[in-house]
Amino acid sequence: MPQVLDIEQALLLLELEPPFEMRDVQLARRRQAKVWHPDLAPPGKQLEHERHLKAINEAADQLENLAEGSRGGKVSRNAVKVSAAAARAARAEAGRRNYEEAQARQAHAEETQKHDPFGSRVPDHSVVHRYARCLSYPEWGVGEVAGIYFTGGGDDIQQWARVRFNPGVRTVPAGSLQFVDFSKPDPGHERVQRFMTAAQHAMVEGDYPLAAKRLVYARDAEPSNVSVLRLLTLAFWQAGELTAAGRAVRDWARADPTRPAAQRYASRIYEDMRAYDLAAEAALRSAQLGPADAGAWERVGRLRLRLFDREGALDALGQARRLGPSVEGLLDLALAHHLGGDLGGEVTATEQATLLDPQHPAAWSRYAHALARTDRVSDAIAASERALRSAPDDEEVRELLLRLHAAQPRVLPAA
Repeated sequence: MPQVLDIEQALLLLELEPPFEMRDVQLARRRQAKVWHPDLAPPGKQLEHERHLKAINEAADQLENLAEGSRGGKVSRNAVKVSAAAARAARAEAGRRNYEEAQARQAHAEETQKHDPFGSRVPDHSVVHRYARCLSYPEWGVGEVAGIYFTGGGDDIQQWARVRFNPGVRTVPAGSLQFVDFSKPDPGHERVQRFMTAAQHAMVEGDYPLAAKRLVYARDAEPSNVSVLRLLTLAFWQAGELTAAGRAVRDWARADPTRPAAQRYASRIYEDMRAYDLAAEAALRSAQLGPADAGAWERVGRLRLRLFDREGALDALGQARRLGPSVEGLLDLALAHHLGGDLGGEVTATEQATLLDPQHPAAWSRYAHALARTDRVSDAIAASERALRSAPDDEEVRELLLRLHAAQPRVLPAA
C-alpha cells in the first residue's frame, strides 16, 4: 500500500495549526528545537530527545516542501482536512489487516490452549496508564495522556504522545514519560532528579529565584545531597538572597567537609555580605583543604589585608608565591610590604610581577612608584616609560615621570 503523507500528525508534532506557510513551519521547527534539544535532556534521556527532534525535523521538511509547492505558498485548512482523511483511511486499512492477523493469532492460540494447555505458564497482560509526567520538563507537572502516536516503520518506528499538562498540550517522546501511580509516593531520588532538572532549566533562562524554590524541594527530599546543596547555594547567591545562600553553603560544608569548594563559596558569599572576618576564616579553611592551590592562598592574603592583618597577609601571599606566583598575588604582596615599610620587599615583589608578565601595565606602574622612593632614579624613569608604553592614558605615571626627570641629577659639562 503506498505511503500517504499524514499532514495532521506532522502539524501535531510541530504544534502548528492550519493554514500555514513556510515561515510558520520554520518558526515552529525552531521553537520545538529549543525545547527538545538533546543538550537539555536529563541523564539517560538524550536518545529520546534526539529521536523526537529527528521526527520533528522530518515532519518540518515535509511541510516546508508542501508549502513551497502550494499555490501562493500557503497550505489551506481544507487541504489539511483532505490529507488527514486520506491518512485516516490508510490507517484504518492497516488496522483492519492487523485485526485480521490478530484474530488469526487468537484462533491459533485457542487451538494451542486446547491441545497443549501447559505449553506456557507466563500470562500476557498490559497495563494502560492515564497520568504521566515528563522527565525532561518536570515543572509541567502531572499530565493526562490524550493520545499515543507512531511515526516511521520497521526498525525506525518512533512512539510519541500528546499530553495535557498544566501549561497546555505538549507533544513529547513516549520514552521521556514517567507514568504516575497515585497509590504510592514517589521515591526520594526521583523527586530530587525532577526538581534538579527543573532548576537547571530555570538557571539556563536566568531565573535564579525560581531555581532556588525548586531546589528547596529537592533538598527536602534528600537533605545531604551535595549536588543539590551546591546548586541551591549558587541559586540563592545569584538571586541576591545572601542570608539564604549563607545557610545553604553551611549545609553544603557540613555534607562535604573534605573538599574546599564549599568553603570557597562561603568566603565569597560572606565577602558580599561584608562579613570580612568570616570570609577570611572560610578562605583559610579552603586553602587548608587544598594546600596546593595558590589562588586560595592569595585570597586569604587579600582578605587579611582588608582586616589589616599584615603579618598574616605576608604569610599567605608568600605561600602563594612559592606555589605558583601570579601578577595579582605579587602586587598584593608588594602592598603588604609597603604597609609595613619594607621598601626592599616591595621593590622585589613588583619587579617579579614585571618579569612574570612584561606587558602588564599595573605591574610596571607599581614598580615605577616603588623605585621612585629609592635612589635608583634612572631605573624608575625607565620603568615609568615602560608603563606609559603599555598604558599611554595613565596620568598618574605621567606625572611621576615628570617629577623624576626634574629630580634627576644633572652632570656639569667638563671645563
